[in-house]
This record gives sequence, structure tokens and C-alpha cells, in this order.
Amino acid sequence: MNNNVGFDKCLSFINCQMQPGGKSALEAEGTRRRVLTISRQAGCGAHVIATQLAEYLQAGDTETKCPWTVFDRNLVEKVLEDHQLPKRLEKYMPEDKTSEITDIMDELFDLHPSSWTLVHKASETILRLAELGNVIIIGRGANVITAKLEQAFHVRLIGSLETRIARVRQFDHLNEKAAAQFVQTEDLGRMRYLKKYFDKDIDDPLLYHVVINTDAVSFEKAVRMIGDAVLTPAPSAHRQAKAEA
Repeated sequence: MNNNVGFDKCLSFINCQMQPGGKSALEAEGTRRRVLTISRQAGCGAHVIATQLAEYLQAGDTETKCPWTVFDRNLVEKVLEDHQLPKRLEKYMPEDKTSEITDIMDELFDLHPSSWTLVHKASETILRLAELGNVIIIGRGANVITAKLEQAFHVRLIGSLETRIARVRQFDHLNEKAAAQFVQTEDLGRMRYLKKYFDKDIDDPLLYHVVINTDAVSFEKAVRMIGDAVLTPAPSAHRQAKAEA
């Protein structure tokens, strides 16, 4: 993804959502504010699926004109903008666990804020975006951060190591050894990130509404499955209790 294009979409989303009086466009319209989070193993096609999902949701969403927008790489830029942090901090915000010693030393010598501070600021931005609605947020513990929001829908994308390595080789033009190392490094980093900062096991199925095996489900079918689930209004607690009685 081109970072400039991603950030332009981010700004377009914010401009569309911002209304007088501090209300979001969806809140002003009285329509549902929804957020979709995607947790993924490397090589599961999360970026492709998310992009197609935004288009699918926009086409099927007749309630509002505000665009469904994907936040992933552009989320880091949004965090830096929100909290007026220098651009150079972008390299310190990977979805991984940094060395405790390096983190302490860098903070001590004022090289950059601690990783805990940066994660906290990222979490604040994720919550703001989720409260605006019509967002798809990839990674960074977004499913845990937004777990208490009724409008949130959480997806986990998984697949066999062999298939995921093959996808990375194809998409990123890497040899098999480099692709395997990339997949394993990314998976481990995301696992450590969620465990360190949120004390959660990324593979816990209870953290998600849906877990999709992209070996068995095509990207197109995954988009339809997730999109239809998000667009279908969830039953109210009252109606659900009545149905179960």
C-alpha cells in the first residue's frame, strides 16, 4: 500500500466524519456506527480482504455516505498526527515486542517515548476511530481495545504455514527461505505484542466473532461472509433473551 494514498484516505474519512458540535457524521445521521477488526497470521491476505471488504460494505451500506475506510499502515501516521508526535517515531511503532533494555535506555536518553506510551496512544486513536464508525482496523490489538463496544465485529484470519509462505513468495517476490522467515517473524511478533501489552493469547478463539481459514475459504467468499455479518443488524439483548426463553 502506498502510504501517501493510505493517509489521503484517512484524511478523507476524518473530514467526512467530523460534524459541528463534535458529533460524527453517523451519529448526526442517527445511523449505526460499526467497526470491524481483523487479526491475522502473516500471508492470509488480510490487506486484500480488508480492501475488498471496504468496497463490499460501502456498496451494501445504504444508511450513510461516509466511506468505509481501512486503517493499517496509515494508522501509525494517524497516531502520530493525533498526538503531535514527530514522524521519526514511526520506526518505533512496529507490531512487535521491543527489547526491554533497549526500550528503557532509549526512554532514559530521551530518544523516543517508551513502547508502552506509544501503544497507549495508538489505543486511544483506535478507540476514537471505532467510535466514529465505518472503519476496518487491522492488527495492533484492536479487537481487545474495542472488545466492549457493541458495534464491533472481530475476525481472525488463519491458514497453514505452507500456504501462507507460498502467498508471501508470490506477492512479495521472495525466495522460500526469506518468505518462511518473514511469516514466522511476523507471527511471533504479533503474538508477543498482544501478550505483552494486553495479556491476551492471539490464538484464543473467544477473542473473535469469526475465525476464517483462508486455505479453505477464498478471499472473495471471506469478504462476503464477513461483510454480510457486519451489515446484518445484531439482535438486541431484549429480543435475544425473549428468543431464548
